[in-house]
Amino acid sequence: MGRAPGLAGPLTLRNRLILSIVALVVLLTIVIGSVSVIVLQASLMRQLDDELEGATGRSVPMVNAQGSTTRPYLTPDGDDLSGPRQSPGTFTAVVVNGSVVAAYRVEQSGRVVSPRLTDDLTSVVTTVAGSTTPETVSLGSALGSYRVESLAVGYQTTTTSGSVATTPAYLVVGLPTSSVDRTITVMVITILAVTLIGLAIAIAVAYGVVRSALRPLERMSDTALRVAELPLDRGEVALAERVDEADADTRTEVGRVGASLNRMLGHVAGALEARQQSENKVRQFVADASHELRTPLASVRGYAELTRRMNTGLPDDVVYAMGRIESESLRMTSLVEDLLLLARLDEGRDLVTGDVDLTRVVLDTVNDAHVAGPTHDVDVYVPDEPVTVSGDAMRLHQIVANLLTNVRTHTPDGTHVHVSLTVDDASGQAVVSVADDGPGIDPAVLPVLFERFARADSSRSRKAGSTGLGLAIVQAVVHSHGGTVDVASSDDGATFTVRLPLATPVVAPDRDAEEARLA
Repeated sequence: MGRAPGLAGPLTLRNRLILSIVALVVLLTIVIGSVSVIVLQASLMRQLDDELEGATGRSVPMVNAQGSTTRPYLTPDGDDLSGPRQSPGTFTAVVVNGSVVAAYRVEQSGRVVSPRLTDDLTSVVTTVAGSTTPETVSLGSALGSYRVESLAVGYQTTTTSGSVATTPAYLVVGLPTSSVDRTITVMVITILAVTLIGLAIAIAVAYGVVRSALRPLERMSDTALRVAELPLDRGEVALAERVDEADADTRTEVGRVGASLNRMLGHVAGALEARQQSENKVRQFVADASHELRTPLASVRGYAELTRRMNTGLPDDVVYAMGRIESESLRMTSLVEDLLLLARLDEGRDLVTGDVDLTRVVLDTVNDAHVAGPTHDVDVYVPDEPVTVSGDAMRLHQIVANLLTNVRTHTPDGTHVHVSLTVDDASGQAVVSVADDGPGIDPAVLPVLFERFARADSSRSRKAGSTGLGLAIVQAVVHSHGGTVDVASSDDGATFTVRLPLATPVVAPDRDAEEARLA
């Protein structure tokens, strides 16, 4: 489940769980509160109906009693203390032939008053007259909401001649619902307050519970991130990262995930170890084979050169063949030397470190390139001050030489090459850049450009004399010096950039401070 479009992003598992728990608590509170209010209101209404029935029973004898011509005894008041009493707020009215002939209301003080018979009040009273069940009606803004019922009675009056006349009528009696309304209002406010307090408590408890429940998953995520940051694609990898035993308890769902992750990491570690052992065997084989091939290749080259130089009575085709044997043995020797160098670099050997003036290395290599490839226009920029790095001078020379050889091999004659040496003070690195305006590099080759035996020519043609190891040696040497190498290519040419850490300057001790300390 994610957020609606336009929001920042999907909800996290923690937030979804917290929102679900809080929503459930709110829903239950609303349901329980609504049911409680409905039940309470129904109970209070039944209680009010019982009271209304009693009030009606007390009013009937008064209606049927002998009354005066001016005022019938509908309810006792201060003038008549012998009759039954009604509670404050009780409303009584007599409807005769559809007209309200009398209406009274008991005030809080017990005094009986006659409310003003407005059209609205008269209309409501005459409407409920004759109803057999209690109803809740509004008797106007002055009186408010009432629970009323009606009862058929005989209304007796004394005429001027002294005779008693009985007329069919309806007695309407009502009790105010204000007490019920106040109780329901207090109940609703109380439920809302409890809901808000419960909501705050639910959020705090849900946050704590969910945070505690998801903490093992967070630790597993941290473990996975640490594993993801390891260079698993090369070299010997010690994959010791594991999920804690406490988070790998198979009796819980989260623990089963942790145990599965541990098993997976164990399988990955085993696969990496097997791969490393295989690579070590291959490297050892390459190193041994390269070492063993050096002597026979030197012999082949020596005998071929000797035979070619003697040139006594040999046919021309034999002399040519000897020349080709010598040329191929030289190429084979170069390939063997490159393989042996890579094997030694993989093992961390073949480096003689020291402070190296990289400015001199770049200048010497560019001068060599002028002689080796006069068909390419090579220029160079170096800073006025020497740039010193810590490394092997011969291997650093080989880095620049291989990059220039790569340009010379894969670009046409007349290509302009720019070699520059700068210092990046922010990162404390020396930056060597070799850029050309040649045709650029095929984008499909760029991902594997620094791999061994990688060639831009898919036909693997050797007409240029490339073995596919030059850039691999560059990368291996740069990495052994703690640096990086990358390439950028476009239709306007390619640029190789090598970054090497600068040599840490040795700070001479302050003799004055030393003498002062000793003193």
